[in-house]
Amino acid sequence: MTQYVLVAGAWLGSWAWDEVVDELRAAGHGAHALTLSGLADRRDEGRDTPIDQETHVQDIVGAIERLDLRDVVLVGHSYSGIPVGQAAERIGDRLARVVFVDSDVPTDGKSFVSGSATLEASIAENGGFWMPPTAQEYEGQGLDDEQTARIVAGATPHPGASLTGRAKLDRPLGELPATYIKCLLDWPELPPDVAELMKSDEWRLVEMNTGHWPMFSQPRELARILLDA
Repeated sequence: MTQYVLVAGAWLGSWAWDEVVDELRAAGHGAHALTLSGLADRRDEGRDTPIDQETHVQDIVGAIERLDLRDVVLVGHSYSGIPVGQAAERIGDRLARVVFVDSDVPTDGKSFVSGSATLEASIAENGGFWMPPTAQEYEGQGLDDEQTARIVAGATPHPGASLTGRAKLDRPLGELPATYIKCLLDWPELPPDVAELMKSDEWRLVEMNTGHWPMFSQPRELARILLDA
């Protein structure tokens, strides 16, 4: 039995994967959606201790080890591709494949906000948090009104220190067996770092004709891609 471990991007929690989880379990596999520290149902965590990127890496590694999961397909969406990529290295032979869903990927020594002074300023202005988008900012992403309302209602401010922390990789990410899912409505071109990783024989590309949040806009199609992985 394959064990899927799914981690949503900024502002979201395990609830974002509900429909995908149902599809994976119906196919006979294990599916474990995680909420990272400081978000959604874990929003109150970290009031005394700052939540940084390493916290999120350990959230993922710790859950996999605690549940003693093997044959793991580790799935990261958007921001979470950065801690997921680092966690994939650390879980060793537990990993079957890592899947990046329209996500950032970790680059050793770089952070999520590297090169974005505007985002850093926004985090500083909002008490150390990245605030969720408004409903209008989800337009053009293949979402209907109900799906957009669900995302907006469930989103929580994202701990800024996890975005400014620098990734730490022990070996090239291209050595990991990986699938990258590009959502074409968000932006049709691959990020330069992902395009470089695609030169590896271990990586493959899958495209989806939807926006940046396919777990809401096309959950069944996304689940099928994950099952193929």
